[in-house]
Amino acid sequence: MVWKKLGSGNFSSCPNGSRQWIWDMFGECAQDGWDEASVGLGLVSILCFAASTFPQYIKACKTGNMDEALSLWFLLGWIGGDSCNLIGSFLADQLPLQTYTAVYYVLADLVMLSLYFHYKFKKRPSLLSAPINSVLLFTLGLACTTPLLSRAGSVAAPTEVFWGRKLLSVEPGNKPFTRQEIIGFVIGSVSSVLYLFSRLPQIHTNFLRKSTQGISYSLFALVMLGNTLYGLSVLLKNPEVGQSEGSYVLHHLPWLVGSLGMLLLDTIISVQFFVYRNASTSSECQPLLPG
Repeated sequence: MVWKKLGSGNFSSCPNGSRQWIWDMFGECAQDGWDEASVGLGLVSILCFAASTFPQYIKACKTGNMDEALSLWFLLGWIGGDSCNLIGSFLADQLPLQTYTAVYYVLADLVMLSLYFHYKFKKRPSLLSAPINSVLLFTLGLACTTPLLSRAGSVAAPTEVFWGRKLLSVEPGNKPFTRQEIIGFVIGSVSSVLYLFSRLPQIHTNFLRKSTQGISYSLFALVMLGNTLYGLSVLLKNPEVGQSEGSYVLHHLPWLVGSLGMLLLDTIISVQFFVYRNASTSSECQPLLPG
C-alpha cells in the first residue's frame, strides 16, 4: 500500500474519486473497493506491529529471564531494520502518521533492548551497565526529538512533494528508479535483510535451550498477522496511473520478500513453541527454592 499526496492538488485530483476521509488523512486516492481494503488492512497491520511488543514486556517482568530467553542479535537485527525504516521515512518524506509510526517502532525496540540489559546486568553486574544505559537513553531522546525538528524545518518546503508510506514509490510518468528511489530501494532491502537475519539467532537460541520459556508467543503471532495484512495491503493496491502491475510489484519487492520471509521464519519459531511447550511448562512449575 502506498500513501501519497498528488502534488498540490485537491480531492478532485483523484482519477475516479475517493473516500473523503482517506484523502483527508492520507492524501491517498482510493479509486475502488480494492484500494479501500488496502488502506484498511494497512492500518490494522500498523496496529498489530505496534501492539506486538507489549506482551513481551509483561512476560519479561513476570519471568525476569529475558536476557536468557531472547537473543541479543535478534533484538539488534530488529532495531536495525526499524532504524532503516525510520531513515527511509525521512528520505521519502512520508506522511506524519507513517513517520511517527516508524519512530514508535524504534522507541519500542529501545525499550525492549533496555529490558534485556536491565535483567542481564541485574544478574551479572558490570562496569559497562552505566555506559550502555546512557547510550540507550540518549538514543531514545534523539529518536523522540528528531521527527519534531524535521517537521519544524520542513514547514516552508515546497508543497509539491512526494509522500509515501513505503520507502520506495514511483510517481506516474516518471522513469523508474531515480536516485532517491534507488536509495530507498537499497535501504528497504537492507531493512528486509536485517529483519530476516534477526530471526536466525533466536531460532538458534531456542534450539540450544530446548525451550521457549520467557518468550511471549503473542509477540511473534502479532508480527505474523501484521506481515500478512501488510503483504495483502500492498498486493490489493491498484498501480498508479500509467504504471504496470509488474513495475508496481518490482518497486515493492524488498518489502514483499521481507514480509514473506519473516512469515516463514516466524512459522519455524511457532513450531518451536509447539515442540518445546512441555519443557517450558515443566520449567515454569519448578520451585524457586530447592527442597
